[in-house]
Amino acid sequence: MSVEQWGLRVPARDGETIRQALIREGALDPMLKVLRDGSDLILPLNGPREGAGLYSFEAHPGREPLPRHELVGGIAILQDNDPAGAEKILASRPSLHTAVYAQGEVTGEYRTREFTILAGAPTTRTEVIEHGHHFTVDLAGAYFSARLSTERQRIAKQVQEGEVILDMFAGVGPFAIALSGRASLVVACDLNPQAVVLMLENCRINRVENILPVVADSRRLAEVLSWRFDRIIMNLPLSGTEFLPEAFRLCRPGGIIHFYSLVSSEGEHTARICELRGELIAERVVRSYSPAQWHAVYDIRVL
Repeated sequence: MSVEQWGLRVPARDGETIRQALIREGALDPMLKVLRDGSDLILPLNGPREGAGLYSFEAHPGREPLPRHELVGGIAILQDNDPAGAEKILASRPSLHTAVYAQGEVTGEYRTREFTILAGAPTTRTEVIEHGHHFTVDLAGAYFSARLSTERQRIAKQVQEGEVILDMFAGVGPFAIALSGRASLVVACDLNPQAVVLMLENCRINRVENILPVVADSRRLAEVLSWRFDRIIMNLPLSGTEFLPEAFRLCRPGGIIHFYSLVSSEGEHTARICELRGELIAERVVRSYSPAQWHAVYDIRVL
């Protein structure tokens, strides 16, 4: 039986190492066979992530394919309202405690989603482990994207000792905490008070003391913050463009802005970046969002 599912293409020589890492993360779909394509392997995943695409996989004999879902900590998020499928997923994965159905996309100023509990414990709260950091997450209460794990590590490697960093839309703090190791200070802002409460808890769990959580509207940060930042994170893909002028006001000349946006064409924001006196260092695809859109990141140097 052939099943269309997300898959990650990797060199065959690295396949087992990456497969084991995906198993530890809970991201590998054990119901489907690994594909071989020349010198590459395609590993079946539970949901979309950076670099993944849709492939046709064969199911393991005797194993019934599970409904398509994404894992966040101990919660499975199903793409369909399928209580029977939710029970199958929980039965196949002892590490999971809840299966939910997302009723819609992220909406509103607080960037939240509504969920229906399909099976398991009646909660949207879970624990996520990401590259050695532990995060308490409430899917219904505050924004969190496990799909940006690789992106957080990419930027963390660029941070220089002593940087002063601003995360304009910090959510529960995954970017802020990932970047805090080399920074002297990370100001982590969010409009959602519940997100900031969770961020405070995550700072305590990870023993991070150089993060300053702020409940604020990022449109007005230049009025209340005295710093000019070396690096700014702008992860608000649906409407971040309107905040670009504020980011440029807050970033020192020579500083870097990492601007995330949903785009329909390459170079969609390049003209606006140039208008604001920015130099585009790189534009890269983070993940597919729909057949006509993708989640892109623009790395910008402020002139």
